[in-house]
Amino acid sequence: MNQALRIVVADDEAEMVKYLRDTLSRMGHQVVGDAGTGQKLLETCGHLTPDLLITDIKMPDMDGIEAVRQLCQTHPLPVILVSAYHDPELIQRAMSGHVMAYLVKPIKQADLETTIAVAIRRFKEFTALQQQTNDLRQALEDRKIIERAKGVLMKRAGFDEPDAFRRLQKLASEKNLKLVRVAEMIVTAEEAMQ
Repeated sequence: MNQALRIVVADDEAEMVKYLRDTLSRMGHQVVGDAGTGQKLLETCGHLTPDLLITDIKMPDMDGIEAVRQLCQTHPLPVILVSAYHDPELIQRAMSGHVMAYLVKPIKQADLETTIAVAIRRFKEFTALQQQTNDLRQALEDRKIIERAKGVLMKRAGFDEPDAFRRLQKLASEKNLKLVRVAEMIVTAEEAMQ
């Protein structure tokens, strides 16, 4: 095993919670909390910030899929769903969000070990891709601002495009600011003069 994880388990069956606690402890993980309802699951994960959540789907007051959906809006984490049912509709609902794996009861320790490894790996890949997407989106937004600022300099100072870009670079260097920040200042000043 690579690392010990802090895990929250949720199931409305006390025997299943005990089985998961015992099995995960034998595997070297720490079960930091458990829940028997969807609402308790939200509360438990909200203040414990676990590394992994293993939850049953069918629970009183709110099913595990809905609890995961709400939880991951504010506390993204990898999730393994557990169910006694092999229902295509549940599987379809489970595929959204941060659900990284789906286990059908009864669960064997070997299945749990493999599934945890896959879920953690997939979650790391998912978050890395999400970060790359955010970075690319930000770079595109920055590029748009820089292009607008170049346009302002070309119009107001009569620069051609390469000279406008060099001027932006020079201003950024002189002011010890990021290029996009200088571009924002120029665009803001231009908007104020209109």
